[in-house]
Amino acid sequence: MKNLIGMGLMVAAMSVSSVQAAQQKPVRLASDFTYPPFNYKDATDTPRGFDIEIADALCAAAELECTWVTMSWNGLIPALLSRKADVIMASMRITAERKKRVLFTDKYYQAPARFVGQANAGLAIDKSSLKGKRIGVQLGTIHDRYVTDKFGDVAKIQRYTGQDEVYLDLQNGRLDTVFGNADQLSLAFLDKERGEGFVFVGDAVTDPAYIGEGTALALRKQDSELAEKFNRAIQTIRDNGTYDKIAAKYFTFDIYGDE
Repeated sequence: MKNLIGMGLMVAAMSVSSVQAAQQKPVRLASDFTYPPFNYKDATDTPRGFDIEIADALCAAAELECTWVTMSWNGLIPALLSRKADVIMASMRITAERKKRVLFTDKYYQAPARFVGQANAGLAIDKSSLKGKRIGVQLGTIHDRYVTDKFGDVAKIQRYTGQDEVYLDLQNGRLDTVFGNADQLSLAFLDKERGEGFVFVGDAVTDPAYIGEGTALALRKQDSELAEKFNRAIQTIRDNGTYDKIAAKYFTFDIYGDE
């Protein structure tokens, strides 16, 4: 009997150890690293940007060990669902369509979307003005879906795997306009030398059916406990000033948006 009890205790201890070991595995954060100043890699292949610093702060606040994995934008959700990653941290907006597949945390920033074009082109954002025009977007994004639904029957939609490719073709005259996050368009293009002569065109697009409810981390639906850890961490870094210190390095405006 004593041997049986001892064996039972050993099995229980081994089970607890296995659970603890599983809990201690690094949380794999996935990004495509093609979206400066939010996420990109420097010359040494080191992840940089606002998303990266926020993720580091969140992992510290949640007492989680986190590592980065690189995926294409279109491959992020499939990689998450096939367990090649645990969390998507790549400026992914919360949308109704995506909520069918993944679990989002609370938002960590929010921004409208806008078009950019040449200042002297006289371009308007309507079907008659965009007929036959070339619109550049990043493949598989909400921006891709928006221009496809709204203007795909009259304009030529050109899709790219990275945002920098979009800017390059706009500069070189291979695009008439591009559509993306207003903050990213401003910070990574319009505010730079390469954006000289280009301006925002038309009104900001805020339709939640396309633009979503903010930008958040995405997890598998069954990982609600991990999502809640990140939610508490988001609140922690908002409350203790860490969020504002990081945001001030990148933005001169309130990137978090309305409460």
